[in-house]
Amino acid sequence: MAEELRGPDTTALDEVVAFTSELIRIDTTNRGGGDCRERPAAEYVAERLAGAGIEPTLLERTPGRTNVVARIPGTDPSAEALLVHGHLDVVPADPAEWSVHPFSGEVRDGIVWGRGAVDMKNMDAMVLAVVRSWARQGVRPRRDIVLAYTADEEASADDGSGFLADRHAALFDGCTEGISESGAFSFHPQPGTTLYPIAAGERGTAWLKLTAHGRAGHGSKVNTANAVTRLADAVARIGSHTWPVRLTATVRAALTELAALYAIDMDTRAPDLDVDLLLDKLGPAAALVEPTVRNSTNPTILDAGYKVNVIPGQAVAYIDGRTLPGTEEEFAATMDRLTGPDVEWEFHHREVALEAPVDSPTFAKLRAAVERFDPTGHVVPFTMSGGTDAKQFSRLGITGYGFSPLRLPPGLDYGALFHGVDERVPVDALHFGVQVLDHYLKSA
Repeated sequence: MAEELRGPDTTALDEVVAFTSELIRIDTTNRGGGDCRERPAAEYVAERLAGAGIEPTLLERTPGRTNVVARIPGTDPSAEALLVHGHLDVVPADPAEWSVHPFSGEVRDGIVWGRGAVDMKNMDAMVLAVVRSWARQGVRPRRDIVLAYTADEEASADDGSGFLADRHAALFDGCTEGISESGAFSFHPQPGTTLYPIAAGERGTAWLKLTAHGRAGHGSKVNTANAVTRLADAVARIGSHTWPVRLTATVRAALTELAALYAIDMDTRAPDLDVDLLLDKLGPAAALVEPTVRNSTNPTILDAGYKVNVIPGQAVAYIDGRTLPGTEEEFAATMDRLTGPDVEWEFHHREVALEAPVDSPTFAKLRAAVERFDPTGHVVPFTMSGGTDAKQFSRLGITGYGFSPLRLPPGLDYGALFHGVDERVPVDALHFGVQVLDHYLKSA
C-alpha cells in the first residue's frame, strides 16, 4: 500500500515531457504501402527500457519496421498478465499547414507540439516514464506487465501487432487484458461538466473496394454501359445510406450513464428507445456516442479514366466502412443491395469489432484510477468509432480497453487533434496521465 500511495517520482514528470518531445522529433510517418521506418523510435524506446533494467526485444517482419516487446515480472506469479501497448508510427503531416513544424517536438507555454502528441507518442512516453520511475523506486506490479511498442498501426498492422500476434504469441503468454490508446481523456460537453470516456469496444474495420465494369468508347458517343456512371450511382447510394440503429451493450451502458448524469427521463433499456431523440437531448455529450450507434460507410477514393474524351471500361472506388459487433451479415447484405448488379465489391481490409465488459473488476479499477486524480470528473464507457492494435491482439484472447489518461482544458478539442493540424498536448495533461497510469498499473 505504501508503494501505491507514493506515486511516481518527480523525475518521471520531467521525463514524460522530454520523451514525448523527443519521440515526436523522430519522424515515423506511415504513408501506407510499407512507406515507413519505425526503427529509430524503437531503438530510442529500447535504450530507455534497458536503462531501467528492463530487457527489450526488438522484432521485425520487414527491415526498419521495428517493434519492441518487454516483460516486467509481477509479485504474484499466479496472476494473469496485463498488456500495455502503443504504436510508434504516425500519419503524415504537411508542415505548410501547421503553426509549428510537425516534427519539432517544440515545448512552448506548457504545450508539447507535433505529430504524435496525442496519437500516440504521448502514451508511449507516459508508459516509459512510469516504468522507469518504478525501477528507481524499487516498485514491482502485482501482475506481469507486458509492454509492446508497435509498428504499422496507422496502416494495416501487418508489420506491427498483426506480426506480433501471429508470429510471436509466446511473448504475450498469460496476458488476458490490455490497455492502449483513445480513452480516459477529459471531455467538456458544457461548463462545469467533465467526462472521462473509457473505451470498452471498437467498431470493426470494413474497408471496401468497388469495381464497375462497362463498355469503353469515345466520349462523344451514347454509352448506356458507362463504368463511371455505374460506379457513381453505387457510391452515391452508399454515401447517402442511413444505417439502422444497432445498440451494443457498451453503447447502451454509455447512454444509460449519460442519461442519468443529465437527468433525462428515458428508459435506455426499452426495446423501442428513440436513440436519435436521446442524442438530441444529450447535446454536445452525444458526440461520445453518436458515431457508434450505427454502422457507417464513407466513400473516400475514386479512380477512373485517363482522358476526358475516352469512356473507360472500368472504374474503382474505395469505401471506409465500420461495423458494430454482430452486424457483419447485415452489412454484407446491405452492400450487395446498395452496389447493385453492375458493381462488384470486396473487402480491401477487414478487422473484427470488439467489445469488453463494462461491469468487470478491470473497468472498475480504471474508473477508480481516473476519479482518484479528478474526483469531480465522471467516467463513462464508450465504443471507439475506429480501431486500434487491440483488434490484432484480440486474436490471442486479450480483451482490450482504451485507456491513455489525459486531463485537458476546456476548449481543447481532443478528437480534432487526432490526425489533425497543430496536434498538441499540455504538459499538465501528461503529468496527470503519468499519475493515473502509475496508480492503475500498481493496483491492476
